[in-house]
Amino acid sequence: MAANFPSFLSPATAREALWPTTNVAPTPADRIRRLVWKIAFATLALMAVGSATRVMNAGLACPDWPLCYGQLVPRQQMNFQVFLEWFHRLDAALIGLSTLWLVALSLWYRRQVPGWLPWASAGALALIGVQGALGGLTVTQLLRFDIVTAHLGAALLFFSAMLIIACCLLPYRSTGTVGRLPWLGLAALAVVYTQCLLGGLVGSRWAAHQCLGLKELCQVMNSHLLGILPTTALVLALTWTVWRTPALTYPLRRLGSLASALLVFQLVMGIATFRLRLQVEPLTVAHHTLGAALVGTLVCFTVLAWRDRLNPIPNEPRFGTAETLLASTTAAVEA
Repeated sequence: MAANFPSFLSPATAREALWPTTNVAPTPADRIRRLVWKIAFATLALMAVGSATRVMNAGLACPDWPLCYGQLVPRQQMNFQVFLEWFHRLDAALIGLSTLWLVALSLWYRRQVPGWLPWASAGALALIGVQGALGGLTVTQLLRFDIVTAHLGAALLFFSAMLIIACCLLPYRSTGTVGRLPWLGLAALAVVYTQCLLGGLVGSRWAAHQCLGLKELCQVMNSHLLGILPTTALVLALTWTVWRTPALTYPLRRLGSLASALLVFQLVMGIATFRLRLQVEPLTVAHHTLGAALVGTLVCFTVLAWRDRLNPIPNEPRFGTAETLLASTTAAVEA
């Protein structure tokens, strides 16, 4: 009974009930899941560096692409702006190579992992290709605003894809009590993603600077400001519903609370950035990064909520996990 109602347990007990630990060596699915989490966090860092590159006017610090001044490491031209753009590309290249490794592992262990994993990995690799092409066009087209915004949108899609894969590979025991939370999480995710794109459009067109200084492009900035209302309403409604839902799993309850906490910090950073007329670059970078983190939190919440809804009976040991190996070993010993 207690395992089916982990929200009544202490945090440590709930984690053990949801994701049991064993002394069995990690399986291929476990190793792949850990790799995916690392790629996801590296992608979040990449978006933070990309934001810093834009606000520091370093987007064209390397005038060519994919090299920088025709070199892998432009030592003679290196300064802070060049370093930002160069490091942004380095991080992107490492993520691309890691995704290639993910595809290779998924194919090598295709008989020991879920059948959808090689296809999902290939789709993520395709997104990396699109993202890389958009990154190149961003430089060659001299930071054209629509390409810059699409570059951000593709990065958020890849980040979300990594989190979806990781959450689908997590051992998870559902309670079947989520109700409408999957739909609410999906709606909040769609609105927050759109709000991030509007923020990217404001940044790529320098709309806030132009509106505050020259009274131009105020429509672009105001669209982002108006987007605060539905974003705030949906995220707060999600958290309120989470806390009113009985017997909800510990991860869903924590993710619902985290979404509201990130929203509050995001609003504080946005207000501070606006009041200071975007003159403090670290605040702008933090504002952008918190937005991406909020998207990631809602992705994880929505995936786990849908798993809970579609599989309301607590899962049996999952194929390819350490629990499966332990269960099979125990059965063999008993036989």
